Amino acid sequence: MVRSIEGKHSEYYEAVLQLRDVTDNVMDFVQEEVVKARVHVTKTKKIKSGVDYYLSDNNFTRALGTKLQKQFGGQTIVTASIFGRKSGKEIYRLTVLFRGIPFKKDDVVVYKGDKYTVKIVGKDILLQDVTTGRKVHVKYKDMKNVTV
Repeated sequence: MVRSIEGKHSEYYEAVLQLRDVTDNVMDFVQEEVVKARVHVTKTKKIKSGVDYYLSDNNFTRALGTKLQKQFGGQTIVTASIFGRKSGKEIYRLTVLFRGIPFKKDDVVVYKGDKYTVKIVGKDILLQDVTTGRKVHVKYKDMKNVTV
């Protein structure tokens, strides 16, 4: 999968895609998207809870984070840090974190002791109580309180 970029050194990258707590389906999806877009992968780094892809294209990496969130649900966080300057312009290195979740839309989960149906997995998680119909928004930071 590693291809060199003309005019760039072999370790060149613009963005890091961090995948955490993801399924094999997510990993396969990322592999297919990278190959289809012909984006250079400088290196991959496996860690305890996932993998980091060092990619040569900021825009592709940002778009891939959005695609992952739409396709699989989960949390996407994009950060940028100044890497340097070129011709008086600041150059940014992007980090896109995608954190998977253990459930999907229409799954029944338990939240604070009650059963809920997962209605929306977006910027936060929308749950609807199975018995009362009451809706609750859950932030990803509070996801540890949701069990399948």
